[in-house]
Amino acid sequence: MTSLAALAARPHQSRGRLFAEPDQGPRGPRDVFQRDRDRIVHSVSFRRLRHKTQVFVAPDGDHYRVRLTHSIEVAQIGRTIARVLGLNEDLTEALCLAHDLGHPPFGHAGEDALDAALKEWGGFDHNGHTLRLVTCLEAPYPDFDGLNLSWETLEGLAKHNGPVAEPKWALAEVERAVGLELGSWPSLEAQVAALADDIAYDNHDIDDGLRAGLLNLEQLLEQPFVRRHWEAIERRHPDLAMDRKLKALVRDQIGTMVGDLIAETRRRVAEAGVGSIGDVRAGGGPLVGFSDALAAEERALKRFLYANLYNAPALQPVRREAQRVVANLARAYLDEPRLLPDAWDRGGEDPTQRARNVADYVAGMTDPFAIRRHEDLRGKVNLPDRF
Repeated sequence: MTSLAALAARPHQSRGRLFAEPDQGPRGPRDVFQRDRDRIVHSVSFRRLRHKTQVFVAPDGDHYRVRLTHSIEVAQIGRTIARVLGLNEDLTEALCLAHDLGHPPFGHAGEDALDAALKEWGGFDHNGHTLRLVTCLEAPYPDFDGLNLSWETLEGLAKHNGPVAEPKWALAEVERAVGLELGSWPSLEAQVAALADDIAYDNHDIDDGLRAGLLNLEQLLEQPFVRRHWEAIERRHPDLAMDRKLKALVRDQIGTMVGDLIAETRRRVAEAGVGSIGDVRAGGGPLVGFSDALAAEERALKRFLYANLYNAPALQPVRREAQRVVANLARAYLDEPRLLPDAWDRGGEDPTQRARNVADYVAGMTDPFAIRRHEDLRGKVNLPDRF
């Protein structure tokens, strides 16, 4: 039986970078995946995540999660799973840290508005924009644009959720330049990163939803997965304060999901009989995943969160206002490209390139910066103080 470690990505077997980089200067004892991770952490796009929406727009509380803290939490979960399975921890961590770089201001609400505004010119999606950022828009090096990440990191970012049959324009451009084999499955490290993301937001969004008062324990306990863990906590700690029980609930649920994923992944790999990374890519489905029983409970939990948190009536005015802000900003720059900073007014008179310049600029905005620019160009922003 092939061990999972034999299916791990190997730095010395990397397909390399698009641009050759001679080993000159003080680079330190880091392999290709470690350098990828470090390039992501030091990027401007990563720093901007500290002011980009996770669930709550421009939250007034210091304890709510934002894209940056979410990405760090995903990386912690992903790295733990990779270590236990014998996979490459550095590649897994790089993918976890970078998976949300392409989000515009105000999360999915902002993404929907920007996609609609750019519909005539190919639209917008945050995953494609992540690839555009790391291959083109970030420019810290003298000899090339982008971060020049390894093929394996680009592949994992492009298709961590599985093969991509019809890439939008941004991802299609990267595919033409790099050749990421979008029709195949990605590495096990990329598959781990995708599920680590699910585990993190399934549980941490519960934590934030409870703190905001949009979720309550009675609602949550209607979910069998949650009720089972809550009852176990009450048996172990009947006199514990409620806030500490809730923290234990989130922690225990993460532990259960991680343990189930590890066991199920080992089972799938043994059953599939794969012997190489090539076999993983050529497989007919994911090898990293939850057991059937836990997958059903996790899907039910997601449905609950969409109904009671992400689409909660209290958040709809916030969502509509966020979309109005992004749509108005896109329209302002499309109508008057001269409003763009000089560095972003590139592409001459070509309308498609100009529209994509606008998308690049607006997508890079943080929530507070987008609010300020809207108030400068289009008037007051009416976001509720609480969320």
